[in-house]
Amino acid sequence: MKTLIAALSLVAVSECLAVSPETAAMAVNQLGLDLHRQMPKRGNLCLSPYSIQSALAMTYLGASGVTQEEMMRVLHFPADKEKLGKSFAALNQSLNKAQQTSARYDAPAKALQLHVANRLFGQLGYEFRKPFLSGVQDHFSAPLRPMNFRKDPGNARAEINGWVAEQTRDRIRDLIPRAGVTNATRLVLVNALYFKAAWSAEFALEATHPKPFYINGGNEVVNVPTMNNYKYMSYHRGRGFQAVTLPYIGDELHFLLIVPDSLNGFASVEQTLTPKILLACANARERPVILHLPKFKITPPTVPLGKVLQTMGLTTAFDKPRGSADFDAMAPKKPGDYLCISEVFHKTFLELDEKGTEAAAATAVAEDTGGGGGYQEPEKPIEIKADRPFIFAIQHAASGACLFLGRVNDPR
Repeated sequence: MKTLIAALSLVAVSECLAVSPETAAMAVNQLGLDLHRQMPKRGNLCLSPYSIQSALAMTYLGASGVTQEEMMRVLHFPADKEKLGKSFAALNQSLNKAQQTSARYDAPAKALQLHVANRLFGQLGYEFRKPFLSGVQDHFSAPLRPMNFRKDPGNARAEINGWVAEQTRDRIRDLIPRAGVTNATRLVLVNALYFKAAWSAEFALEATHPKPFYINGGNEVVNVPTMNNYKYMSYHRGRGFQAVTLPYIGDELHFLLIVPDSLNGFASVEQTLTPKILLACANARERPVILHLPKFKITPPTVPLGKVLQTMGLTTAFDKPRGSADFDAMAPKKPGDYLCISEVFHKTFLELDEKGTEAAAATAVAEDTGGGGGYQEPEKPIEIKADRPFIFAIQHAASGACLFLGRVNDPR
């Protein structure tokens, strides 16, 4: 009998799907616009939709039942938590790439600085579910830091605030106010974001001059230091507004400026903006533009977003009505011992001048127990005067995701 020698080779092929940041980017921008419309109309405003959604997306991974459905609807999340987590991971990877790309340009001092950090601060010994902890670690690189809220909430608050200050180069201090965490707090989910970048083409210092600005649509006119530039910029003509983007070094991120056509046209423009329009602004073709843009700095205090989010329909997550919160995927829900959101704290900083932009943001979700090519240059450049209330964003060019989104009613 002859010997038969056979060899079997098995090649296991897995489905390989490229995960897109689009799902995360669209959710970030839609919530940013929703919140924008809910905030007080007077005064300046600066939010970080990216930071807020990062913190809430981590929270969403622990939601169940009606609370999950509610968060899915209000926050514009998909039902598939894994898809959402992977999309945020893809967006974060793109942002990391942006920083690496900018490092190839010019001196290190001018390179874009973009630092994103996520962390969970959880009660020591509390029964958090392992799939939840592994999910936030895998998709958001958010490790769990054990804390003793029961024994010393004041010290826990100080440690969380200290961590946020460190991550944001000391631009965001005292994110969580006094009584923001208590001995009933069991988990705080935090996102911290720091951004600093030079323009790809800086404004000339000698070209900055005082020019009129029409505060609140012309109710008062003041002179403010206004920067001036003439160069090719991505330009978008929208219904009732003009928009341009100013790239930062490396061209992966840019400053988006949206200026209403009329002095009092801000409110109508704000109401018509959509994530698709923001994306269209990011992808606009270049035109020669004469731009007049005031310098400004925004340093608002900590903003509690809980009531705003509840007004938008996020109620059971805050345990309203009592007993309705369901974060069983985060920790087992037991009679008289379950988790709910007590508050969402948000704080930002942004300063823009001839050299570039510095911005920072942090968001903390506290969980308590509860009961174009082919274009030919026109003869004349387009002139845009940001001399009236305008909308701005710091935007990731590829996805359109807004790291920051706000309005300037008074550059002073």
